[in-house]
Amino acid sequence: MAEEDARPDPLGLVAGGEGTITGTVVCAAAIAYAGGHTDSVWELSGVILGTVVVYWVAHLHAVTLGSSLTHRHHPLAAFQHALRETWPIIGASVVPLAVLLVTSLLGAELRTAAWAALIATIALLTAYSYIAGARGGLDTGGRIASAAAGLGLGLLVVLLKVGLH
Repeated sequence: MAEEDARPDPLGLVAGGEGTITGTVVCAAAIAYAGGHTDSVWELSGVILGTVVVYWVAHLHAVTLGSSLTHRHHPLAAFQHALRETWPIIGASVVPLAVLLVTSLLGAELRTAAWAALIATIALLTAYSYIAGARGGLDTGGRIASAAAGLGLGLLVVLLKVGLH
């Protein structure tokens, strides 16, 4: 197994970069929309997974084509590269889905479980943004500003949810 394939973070939640952020936002948007239009936590979970998978396949296709066209990579090599690069989009759905399912299993109603999962995505976006600032060498103020940008993105999704319902 190649060193780049043996990542200690198989879901890409820590080292996933763009895919982790994108997957988290897609997951949050699916929760925001479908949270008020589904009848069960299982149906909402299916909508979240379905949305994330469709988005991942589209991104996988785009990265594969981009790698082939821009870098003249063989399509198979481009596809393998794209799998590694885009996998975190799928991995990003694990935590919000776990929050949704656990809160539901603990007795929360669907609406409450959906809000808990949405809040988890906002916390993740805030934390990822803070970590990115820290890894980028920002001072405390810069890290907080970076975290505030992630929080702002999450709050945009909340505005979407409130506007839809």
